[in-house]
Amino acid sequence: MEKRSDLIDAITDESRRHYAAYVLFNQALAARLALHPSDLQCLSLLSLDAEPRTIGDVATLTGLTSGAATRLVDRLEHAGLVRRFPDQRDRRRMWVELTPSSEIDVAAAWDGPGRAFASVLDGYRRDELTVILDYLRRAGDVARAETERLSSVDDAGALDQGSRRA
Repeated sequence: MEKRSDLIDAITDESRRHYAAYVLFNQALAARLALHPSDLQCLSLLSLDAEPRTIGDVATLTGLTSGAATRLVDRLEHAGLVRRFPDQRDRRRMWVELTPSSEIDVAAAWDGPGRAFASVLDGYRRDELTVILDYLRRAGDVARAETERLSSVDDAGALDQGSRRA
């Protein structure tokens, strides 16, 4: 039987491989749809919410600056994939939501991959699925917190360019 520390190390290593594989998957799906990976992530995340999101939310969800998020929404709006509309209570705030046709397109784009990813879960019992869901939620919270922490560190926290191996 493996020691707990060995299992944690193996999970940590496999998580890094998983994240790398998922980034490559996102890039391949985006290319298939003739979208930039950030555009696809934005559409995907917007499709998960029943309510519209602000452009500030889009910036947070995608990790982009507010200016870059505005340009991303501009591209998606120009392509007919999202619609932007002002908040009725605060006209300075803009809301963004998928257009009805892009909701269908996003769902169709995720149909095959969604089935493939879901099939991985077929062999797990309900209690195991509960643990997997809990892990994914908690790991996502950690990822968001670490992203915020890393984004707020100034250049002093970066690796010295001279110490990196080629």
